[in-house]
Amino acid sequence: MSKRDYYEVLGVGKSASADEVKRAYRKLARQFHPDVNKDDPSAAEKFKEVSEAYEVLSDQDKRSRYDQFGHADPTAGFNGGGGAGFQDFGGGFGDIFDMFFGGGGGGRARGPQRGSDLQYNLQIEFSEAAFGVEKEIEIPRSEECQTCHGSGSKPGHSPETCSVCRGTGTQESVVNTPLGRMVNRRTCSACGGDGKRITQPCEKCSGAGRIKTRKKIEVNIPPGVDTGNRIRVSGGGEAGDRGAPPGDLYIVIHVKEDKFFHRDGDDLFCEVPISFVQAALGDEIHVRTLDETVSLRIPEGTQTGTVFRLRGKGMPRLQSSSRGDQHVRIQIVTPRTLTDEQKELLRKLGRELGIEAHEQQRSFFEKVKDGVKDALNWD
Repeated sequence: MSKRDYYEVLGVGKSASADEVKRAYRKLARQFHPDVNKDDPSAAEKFKEVSEAYEVLSDQDKRSRYDQFGHADPTAGFNGGGGAGFQDFGGGFGDIFDMFFGGGGGGRARGPQRGSDLQYNLQIEFSEAAFGVEKEIEIPRSEECQTCHGSGSKPGHSPETCSVCRGTGTQESVVNTPLGRMVNRRTCSACGGDGKRITQPCEKCSGAGRIKTRKKIEVNIPPGVDTGNRIRVSGGGEAGDRGAPPGDLYIVIHVKEDKFFHRDGDDLFCEVPISFVQAALGDEIHVRTLDETVSLRIPEGTQTGTVFRLRGKGMPRLQSSSRGDQHVRIQIVTPRTLTDEQKELLRKLGRELGIEAHEQQRSFFEKVKDGVKDALNWD
């Protein structure tokens, strides 16, 4: 009997992606597995056909050759020469079961697997990063089923030793090759490498041993955290498999920007405006810090861009009692509007400071403007 088209076997089109091929295989493998579908005498043959189709279509090179040559591929079973072709076939066939049932290779049953780690992105205010805060977050995760305590079996029942692999978690197959008989070990397709099978699944978790839930967790954010810092919550991740320890939860901090402060490490930078009178004569101004408002003396003749440092007024340092510094940059603000009297006072100041050239130039243009007004009889 001629073989059916592999795409037809899996029920996918020739343009199907690798994920679509994988999903189709998983669905059919569950449907036709001999230990699951005991009522259908042809289930074993169909399962073999589905596995063969997936073994080819899941491999990019084999799929390409199949698309070109079909079942008559002259290189089938070989990968350029020697025993490498068989090694590729054996490894790929084992990978099918490893992918589908989550098991690993080897000669013993797969042990309980630690739960996966989780990541949670938490955004906090600038002030919360400075002083620390306690946050309550809610995360979706899997937890151990309290009905079966993670075993997956209905209360009063226990998993049974797998009859296919006899508890070893692996299966062996012998293949005749041009180099002789080769033994291929792969994860047991019946128990997924566990060595045991659940015959009476728990009704609460359907035999998974874990249930999906939303967990509220109190998180203590220490003072001085910055964007990108991670806080580890031990055991806050996904539940482990069959009593194995859970994974961890990693909370990644994102700090909002502040309108007044700019942060660089543990130091803070801010810009404070003053008038040119304060800059020229000196003054004492008030500057906001994280904790309070402090006085800052501005000496006479201060130039715009001058930076003053307030020691110990910056961000707290993590795991330390010390703090960074606050740097205050002075920005001299020029008035946009002046009265005639104020302008005259400034001109007089300019003459006394020796800036007559500029004053004379301004007076010349003013005279020209007045002359034009007189000539045209403007008021």
